[in-house]
Amino acid sequence: MIKMLVVGLWMPIAALGSSYATVYWMNDKMAASEGETAGLGGLDYETIRPVNVPILSDGALQGYVVAKLVFTADADALRELPVPPHPFLIDEAFRRIYADEALDFKRLERYDLDALTSHLKDIANQRIGSDVIQDVLVEEFNYFDKDVVITH
Repeated sequence: MIKMLVVGLWMPIAALGSSYATVYWMNDKMAASEGETAGLGGLDYETIRPVNVPILSDGALQGYVVAKLVFTADADALRELPVPPHPFLIDEAFRRIYADEALDFKRLERYDLDALTSHLKDIANQRIGSDVIQDVLVEEFNYFDKDVVITH
C-alpha cells in the first residue's frame, strides 16, 4: 500500500518537474536567439521591375536593353522609409543606360556593370537622403534587337 502511495505521488511530481524544466529551457533559448536577431537586424533582398531602355542610333530605334536589378538594404531602415527606393533605382538605371555613350551594340564590348551598380547605389541613396541601399546587383542585362522584338 505504501509503495502505491509513493508511486502515486512520484509520478505527478516527475511530470510537473520535467514540464517546468522544459518550459524554462525553451524560454532561455528563445530569449538568446531574439537577442542575436535584434543585434543583426538583417538585410532584405528586393527585386525591382525590369528596366526597358530604348537604344537610339542615327535617329532610329536599334533595339532595347532590358536590365533586371536586385538591391540589398537594411530591413529596419527600409521599413522606416516614407517612400520605397524602387522608383529611384528604376529612374536612375534608365537615365544612366539611356545617356551612356559607351553602350554601343554595333561594336559589342564588355559593359562596366560595376560602375553602373555603384553609381545606382550612390545616386539612389543620395536622392533618398539616407544610406539605406547597401548594394545593387545585376540579375540580368540583355539587349534585344528591334527586329526580334517586333516579329515576336
